[in-house]
Amino acid sequence: MFKKIAFVVALSCALLSGCATPSSAPQRSEILWDSYGVAHIYGKDEDDVFYGFGWAQAHSHGDTVLRLYGEARGKGAEYWGEEYEETTRWLIVNGVPDRAKIWYAQQTPQFKANLDAFAKGINDYAVANPGKIAEDVKMVLPVSGVDVVAHAHRLMNFIYVASPGRALGEGDPPELAEQGSNTWAVAPSKSASGNAMLLQNPHLPWATGYFVYYEAHLIGPDFEVYGATQVGLPVIRFAFNRQMGISNTVNGMLGATVYKLTLKDGGYVFDGQVRQFQAANANYKVRQKDGAVVDKPVVIKSTVHGPVVERKDGTAVAVRVAGLDRPGMLHQYFDMVTAKNYDAFQSAMKRLQVPTFNISYADKDGRIEYIYNGIAPKRKSGDSAFWSGLVPGDTSEHLWTDIHAYEDLPRVTDPAGGFVQNTNDPPWVSAWPQAIKPQDYPAYIATREPLSMRAQNSVKMMAEGGKISFEKFIELKLSSHALMADRVLPDLLAAAKSDPDPEVQAAVTLLGGWNRSYDADNRAGLLFEEWAKLFAGPTFNRQTNYAVAWSAADPIATPRGIKDAPAAVDMLKKAIAETKRKYGAIDRKFSDVSRFALDGLDVPGHGGFGNLGPFRVMTWSDVDKAGIRTPNHGETWVAMVEFSDPIKAYGLMSYGNARQKGTPHYNDQLKMLSDDTFRKLWLDRTEIEANTKERVELRP
Repeated sequence: MFKKIAFVVALSCALLSGCATPSSAPQRSEILWDSYGVAHIYGKDEDDVFYGFGWAQAHSHGDTVLRLYGEARGKGAEYWGEEYEETTRWLIVNGVPDRAKIWYAQQTPQFKANLDAFAKGINDYAVANPGKIAEDVKMVLPVSGVDVVAHAHRLMNFIYVASPGRALGEGDPPELAEQGSNTWAVAPSKSASGNAMLLQNPHLPWATGYFVYYEAHLIGPDFEVYGATQVGLPVIRFAFNRQMGISNTVNGMLGATVYKLTLKDGGYVFDGQVRQFQAANANYKVRQKDGAVVDKPVVIKSTVHGPVVERKDGTAVAVRVAGLDRPGMLHQYFDMVTAKNYDAFQSAMKRLQVPTFNISYADKDGRIEYIYNGIAPKRKSGDSAFWSGLVPGDTSEHLWTDIHAYEDLPRVTDPAGGFVQNTNDPPWVSAWPQAIKPQDYPAYIATREPLSMRAQNSVKMMAEGGKISFEKFIELKLSSHALMADRVLPDLLAAAKSDPDPEVQAAVTLLGGWNRSYDADNRAGLLFEEWAKLFAGPTFNRQTNYAVAWSAADPIATPRGIKDAPAAVDMLKKAIAETKRKYGAIDRKFSDVSRFALDGLDVPGHGGFGNLGPFRVMTWSDVDKAGIRTPNHGETWVAMVEFSDPIKAYGLMSYGNARQKGTPHYNDQLKMLSDDTFRKLWLDRTEIEANTKERVELRP
């Protein structure tokens, strides 16, 4: 439950200290490290800020960043062996290292200097602190601006947009399949204070290097940015300042297409004719276990669609990715998060260089907006299901060559309901009452699939609460309410009440007394999870057993009810047996089983699977031999901002802000996560100085 008293005390301190006045132009270039390992980077010019940001990332995540840069060069297998060969081959075949060089050369002179400065910051940190960088990644040094671009290009275009698993027919890896984020932007008309508010709340894996978030505060001569970004990126993606802020959520924008090829006579069939593959020779190196390095030649075959890869079942496919002619993603992000007003933000967005992600916006002037952003191919026909599968590659009917303009994308600005939201759901319920109609857009732009229980919970909390105070905003953020339980438990309990089995009656009593929340102390959540897996499938989104299926005409009140009550009771009996097998009893306290554990610290856990309805998402691992489970994915970076005067900003980096060996900042925020409390985010120089633990002068 939300710790209201702790928040009120902290909020009072914020109001007394005051931190709304923007920092004046820095007089020197330096990093002030606060007590949570957050780098407050002051630069006399842009170059110095980027240099400091590179230095800071090397200090906090240097081993991870260097490994990611080595992979993006296409040299992971050369540096670290066969384990990296699949990634290396994927990047070489798709031209990532070579394209990064071209994209780097296409940057503006100032932004190229920024990228170089970021890379130099990493290099200079490593030279000054050789003992703090792992030996097995030092061969990546020195890094360059090209490496920065290559890493960003790989992450955005060939993990998010076109993952190798999807192309190879293996499906997205768990870190993508379970991806998720929440965001809210609240307008003055919906805010109790009359100020806009913004929630940044990405959910990504806790372990995967390229998805780990890093918190920082950048102060330049004419800009200020606070927030978080994935390690290795030189710009902050989840960003705010005293004027505005943005958040990102993963969307279903289909920027890549996998084409099934029809092979014939050494070529492939296209529009009734056999065409020959284009071929280019390349090679990469693989380090062997004995340390020897061997060359691996690779012939890169291409069709009119794109590069060819072979699936394990022998199917030849070609991968076509939109946006490979758009090198300005990093620069656009920087201009988005340093925009002085809404018009400047829109000007940056219209460049359409960011290949995917919903973007939510709020500012001090009271503007809010949601954009289903991405580089969307123009297609002649078909819906999302068609284009997300294996598309026939033997006809030009399916070969797209153009993309949609920014103006074509679903967007909501200053809606009548006073808020926008997204929880990775399609754009159709980004505002309530609905402001976007699916029929106004091509069927392939976004899915028409059922709205998840998490998305419905998100909309309902915003729409049904009247005007929202900042304190209430934070309380709602912490909701672990299982909306699915509201929809089905009444029917299940009514059906099971007459069953003579004493174990069923014990379950009825347990579930009937449950607060339907995945808080730490609840004792029914584990049993409900097991039943819900049987009722709605392993990812809790199957519709077939509901009495009323989800309907686009009633999107936040369906599905509901149970179609076959005896079958649901039988599922309950099976769930009782499975819960006892896994956990020893049906009424184990949730936090005795579900733990937040990092780097030697182990504290009670809470939060639940998003498709059950919790807004505070935690996707739990299977139980280990000791009967304990820990997060695979879920709460990472959280920031809640009110654009008041002074600004109010609270947040948390659930898994800490550093992972270098020996850091004290890997688990130092875990207890706050467990306790449902947040830190004040320090923007004011006076507050930062009062909490500074280390100071580094840049380029003395």
